[in-house]
Formats: sequence, C-alpha cells, structure tokens
Amino acid sequence: MAGQDLVACICEGIAEKVIMNKLLDNDMLIFRRNDLLDREILKCRTARDFEDKYLGKGFNQKIKVYRILDSKQENFKLRRAYKDKVEFVDVVTAPEIEMLVIINEGKHQDYLKYKSKVKPSDYCMQNLGIRTVKSDDFLESYFADVNTLVTAIKKYKSLHKLSVPHGKKFLADLLK
Repeated sequence: MAGQDLVACICEGIAEKVIMNKLLDNDMLIFRRNDLLDREILKCRTARDFEDKYLGKGFNQKIKVYRILDSKQENFKLRRAYKDKVEFVDVVTAPEIEMLVIINEGKHQDYLKYKSKVKPSDYCMQNLGIRTVKSDDFLESYFADVNTLVTAIKKYKSLHKLSVPHGKKFLADLLK
C-alpha cells in the first residue's frame, strides 16, 4: 500500500487500539505504520472532529479511513467538501473485541449460551476469571504472541461471517 493513499485508522476504544498496534508493530496488516496519518492509530468519535483535526491539512492524495468499531450501524458522515478526498472502510468487531479472548480460550460455544444476557467482556470476567480483560496491559500480555492473535481474528471471521452487514469488513480482512 506504500506510495498510494494515505491511511487513517480510527479505533473506538483502548482494546481495539492495542490490537491494531500489535498487528501494525508485527507487520501483519495490509498497511504499515508509515502509511498512517500521523504514524499512529487515531481516536475520533465524530466526523466533525476528524475533519477539523486532519482534513484541513490539505493533503494531495486521497485518505483511506479504516474505522474499527463494535457497532454495525454507527454513522460517520463528512461534509460534502471532503466526500471525494476520503474513502471509508468500516471494520466491525461486534459484539466486542473481547470476543477474541473468548475464541482463543475455546469458549465460543459456551458463550453462546449467555450471549443474550451477557456482554463478552462480562463473560470474560465472570466465567473466565479475567477481571482486567479491558486493560491494555492484559491484552498486550495475553496476545504477546501475535500469531495467537491472528489465529483468533481469523477464527472470529469464520464464526461470525454471516453477522456483518454488507459493505463492512472484519479485522481478518485487514491481515496480509
């Protein structure tokens, strides 16, 4: 991807940011840190924040924005002036990025019994005894071996491929 579009990667939360940084640092993604706007993962909740902070810089090339989020319906509309300068790719981690821990622990089938009442992060705390599942330190340590993370990401896609709306991507789609 080097030499083409600039890339912006916007993460919804800390867990998503840790996962994306780990993948970036291990050269596992279809883009590299050098391709990124400001060379880092961004956190912008609204389109207006993104426009104000980044799009006023007058880039000559198009910006491809990967939004890593757990909501399938989140809206992020830019003003008309920026429409031709930005391409969005929504990457859905629904219901939560903590599903990667559940999958890695081999507990996906068991989680399905609780799914309607318990969020994945709560399942990790209550059923797996992982109280710090949302902390960056835990995720860094838990996925110290990036291959474990990549395997969980690929398995997540195979287990959830029917649940992501048309036009949205999985984390696995960003892997090399």
